[in-house]
Amino acid sequence: MRRIWIRMIVVTLFMSLCLLMNSPAKTSAEVIQPYGKLKPPSESFTPGDWFLGSTPPNYNSSKPPIVFVQGKNGSSTSWYGETEYHGVNDMYTKAYEAGYQTVFVQLYDAAGNGSSDQYKNGKLLAASLAQISAHFGGKKVNIIAHSKGGPDTQAALVSYGAHQYVGRVITLASPHHGSNLADLAYSWYAGWLGSLLGANDEGTYSLQIGQMAEFRSAIDNHANSRKNKYYTLTGTNQGPAFSALSFGGLYLSSYGDNDGLVNVWSSKLPYGTHLFTDANYDHDNIRTGSAVFSRIEPYLRSAATTGVASLSEQPVEEENISTLHTQRVHGGPLPTNKWIEQSIYLNEATAHGDITIYTSSRDVEIEIISPSGVTYPSFLVSQASKGETSFLAGAYIHTLRQTNMEAGEWVVRMKTKAKQDAYLLTAKIDDKEPLILEMPGKVKQKDAQFVLKSPVKRRPNTPLKLDVHLTNEQGVEVKNPAAINKVNTETYFGALPDVPVSGIYNLTIDVKGGPTIIRSVYIEK
Repeated sequence: MRRIWIRMIVVTLFMSLCLLMNSPAKTSAEVIQPYGKLKPPSESFTPGDWFLGSTPPNYNSSKPPIVFVQGKNGSSTSWYGETEYHGVNDMYTKAYEAGYQTVFVQLYDAAGNGSSDQYKNGKLLAASLAQISAHFGGKKVNIIAHSKGGPDTQAALVSYGAHQYVGRVITLASPHHGSNLADLAYSWYAGWLGSLLGANDEGTYSLQIGQMAEFRSAIDNHANSRKNKYYTLTGTNQGPAFSALSFGGLYLSSYGDNDGLVNVWSSKLPYGTHLFTDANYDHDNIRTGSAVFSRIEPYLRSAATTGVASLSEQPVEEENISTLHTQRVHGGPLPTNKWIEQSIYLNEATAHGDITIYTSSRDVEIEIISPSGVTYPSFLVSQASKGETSFLAGAYIHTLRQTNMEAGEWVVRMKTKAKQDAYLLTAKIDDKEPLILEMPGKVKQKDAQFVLKSPVKRRPNTPLKLDVHLTNEQGVEVKNPAAINKVNTETYFGALPDVPVSGIYNLTIDVKGGPTIIRSVYIEK
């Protein structure tokens, strides 16, 4: 009897082995769905490495290979792994099913040690593109880049000469002109929290409006800038309610439509073709295949760059950036087991206000007290992830959304049990007297000034009371303050102080009873 059982087991194992050997191999699309079971066999997270996706059975050699370039803090998994809010990204799957050879690159961010600036990533990407093109016999590839992958790609193609290996570039919600969230991260008020979280790294620093203005000046006026064909697209959805993405979008809403991390105006290139702006896409799902691949695929079938205007035909000039401001912003360290208070002043009652508080620890008590003495608790709603879609990664986010806010002094009280903690407070107010800041992103010292204008007639006898801070690249304040000049009750301008060296400076203007105005500027000596 025992021998019979042994024979049956041997036969069963033999039949199973035969079936396994004769069954068809899994395709790449099957291998990576769902992500986590199996990964592409050549996957590596070493910066500078690149690997091929599987060759699809319907591969069409007339179609250029697609190189995927991920965003800030991303890696190759950004294209086939889990997204932040929308499940597994099927971008690789869609490209595979359409018959494209795919290529994945790893930039410095893939190592998991923070994000790098576009020049550092761009130099690494340029070297990879040369190798990739050589692998395909000198054939040109097309690039799909998400978020900061757009500026990284332009640095590679323009500054480091990799334009010769590439035909077309499609950027998905790329901050080509920077992000006001990066300005906020390096502002007078947010430095404590950003430093404590370790969120203020090279990549974040490089995305400040002023720093990107310097980048655009170098890129857009370079002879290589028109040697590739660029297509851009973006969204205006700010992500799931109470997500870190939604709070980033809330702050950015003062500066126009946005996808939770990047404003629409920043996603476009003056010499690129803007394909669309879609209200269904946030900064996370715009990189997914099911969302956009069918809409961008017609532009990937060729690597031709015909019809691109030359630099002389399409020059780019520095623009005066004009932005509307209604936010109140405060921030600083939180001492252990000690209540601290921060006031928010409203000159007039308003229909709605959103108060958001970011802290580095979870164990914080927060109370918000109205001018009439009513105490409202804030609610801990989420923690910002360390992926591609969060502002101040790792911060805990608390909020109060209040209708019918009274005029007067609102007080926010905070106490932490943590040994080290800091906070950033932003209040988005439906302000009846907002202010517009006009200032270029890059300016020569002799012309360095800001202009504040009111789009509505202000109440009589209510001159603006301004407190101005200008900090350098190390976060140290430039001591001599700006000289404020009043034109009339609706217009003020201030000459920025002399700076010791050319570089990026962060301007923070507190308006008594009004908004906090934050903007970076590149000042050239």
